[in-house]
Parts: sequence; C-alpha cells; structure tokens
Amino acid sequence: MAPTHGSFAHPLSRRGLLTAGAVAAGAALAGPPAAAAGRPAVIPLPDGFRPEGITIGGGPYAYLGSLGDGSIYRADLRTGAGRIVSTGPGTPSVGLKLDDRGRLFVAGRGEGARVVDARSGEILASYVLSTTTPTFANDVFLTPGAAWFTDSFRPALYALPLGRHGRLPGADDVVTIPLGGAWSQVPGEVVNANGITRTPDGSALLVVQSGVGALHRVDPRTGITELVDLGDAAPLTNGDGLLLIGRTLYVVQNRQNAVDVFTLAADGRSGVFRRRITDPAFDVPTTVAAHRDRLYLPNARFTTTPTPGTTYDIVSVPK
Repeated sequence: MAPTHGSFAHPLSRRGLLTAGAVAAGAALAGPPAAAAGRPAVIPLPDGFRPEGITIGGGPYAYLGSLGDGSIYRADLRTGAGRIVSTGPGTPSVGLKLDDRGRLFVAGRGEGARVVDARSGEILASYVLSTTTPTFANDVFLTPGAAWFTDSFRPALYALPLGRHGRLPGADDVVTIPLGGAWSQVPGEVVNANGITRTPDGSALLVVQSGVGALHRVDPRTGITELVDLGDAAPLTNGDGLLLIGRTLYVVQNRQNAVDVFTLAADGRSGVFRRRITDPAFDVPTTVAAHRDRLYLPNARFTTTPTPGTTYDIVSVPK
C-alpha cells in the first residue's frame, strides 16, 4: 500500500534505519555498570501523575509522560529526586522518546503528537496524525530520518520526516502508512498496535499487537507485515513497550506484570525466548527504558482507580 498524506524522500532510507534511539541507548549504556547499591530500586512519582511512557537519554535522567494532564516529569536515577519540566496541555501523554538534540517526541493519544524541548518545557511543534476517529497515538520510535508513531485504534503507522540536522517537518508533512499483510485489525476501540522499535539489522520495524499478543515485522516502505516467529513462546498478551538492545528484545506485558526477553535474528523475522523478568514491585508496568545495567519501568497501575492521591512510581530491575 502506498504512503499517503504528504510526500518526501522516504524517512527509512538505508541511512535512516540506523536509529537515533539506538545511538542514545549506546551512550547511556557506555562505561562500567553502575552498582545497584546507592541507586534507588523504586523511584516515587508525584501523586496522581498516572505515568505511561518512559525514555532515558545519555545522562542519568528518565522522562515520563502523564496520562492525566500530559505533563512531563524528569527523574534523577541516582537520587530519585525529580520535577515537572513541562506542564501538560490537559490531554494525555502516552509513549515518548528523547533525541540527541534534547527534544521529546510525545504520542498524545487522540490529540496526535507534539515535540517538547526537554530543557525549557516549550512545545516546539504539534501534529495531527489522523483526521479519522477514533484514533489513539500510543507509542513512538526515532530514526535519524523520522519519528514513527503507532495508532492503537487504526491499522496504520505515522511518520514525521526529519530534515537536515533533525529539522522538524511542517504540520502537513505527516505520512500515513497503512498496515497490511499479516495484520488483522481487531475492530472497535481495542488496543491493537502498541510498542514499536526496529529489527537488529535496521531493515524493518517491529510492532506488538496487544489485543492478540502478536509481534509483527513491518516493511516501513509498504506497511506490509509478517508475524515474527517466536517458536514455542506464549502469546505476548497485553504486549506494550518494546526495547531493543543489540539483538536482545524486551517486551513488556503490562497486566501480566512481566517482561519477556528474546534473542532476535538480525532481520527480526524470528526470535528465541530466553527468560521472563518479574518483580513483586511491578503494578501494571507499561514501558521500559535502560540505563547501564538496569531496566526502568513505570507502574501505570491500570487496575487501580486513579485519584489525585493515588501513588505511582518507577521500578528498577537488573537487565
């Protein structure tokens, strides 16, 4: 299926497949592993914050978005201290990723996407990803050529093509790529496409389909998908955030309070289950980011009715 809604040199050119997110992760993971001692295993968030997405750059800081008012919170991984760095627009912030220019690309559920300066909190740009409703911009993944967004209610990906030196596109330059091939959309307001990352060799994208527990390899030029062969591994029920480090894929399964770990083939067409990570402190974690030898997951607590006084936190576990 041909891309629609805007035209440009395709954002996933050969160069563009080497992800900015992977570069940032490499910087964050460089150097000797941090000792678990002295770094908090649980980092508190503001009461009532309702976290969902998390991203970590080269420094020891995590950024999280609020499903409540959309505010962005920065947490110091060394001390557990933090603060709101960007007051929300009153609409949800879901998945988010930090680029190497200090910009946060934020999925805004029904409001599309926005780009926020992580230092000043200023909103640099806002984008309508889909004019068809219902729509649910859920997660985002960065390459040097584009920011890619999933839509949990529509069988499509959206790309924000980035220009020279990371120049942001205009409001009308959003590219919609319909999903086809093995993709079978569950109708209604059911969470379909959720977490997104790339294959180890950078030749394609990987998208987890939450409602059916499937992992798809997606050709970014055509939107054609094929199911990733995970052998005898159980379905990725409630699959949410994805994190790729080298050939190791971490898949968060939110209501299972678990992270399944796979070793992928370079092209992402198959994978071998290695282990499951759980922790007594997990309370419906949604997404995952890494810093040195640790994984960090926000507890969304979807099984708890949110109130202004509901407590939330980030849980840290070994990789």
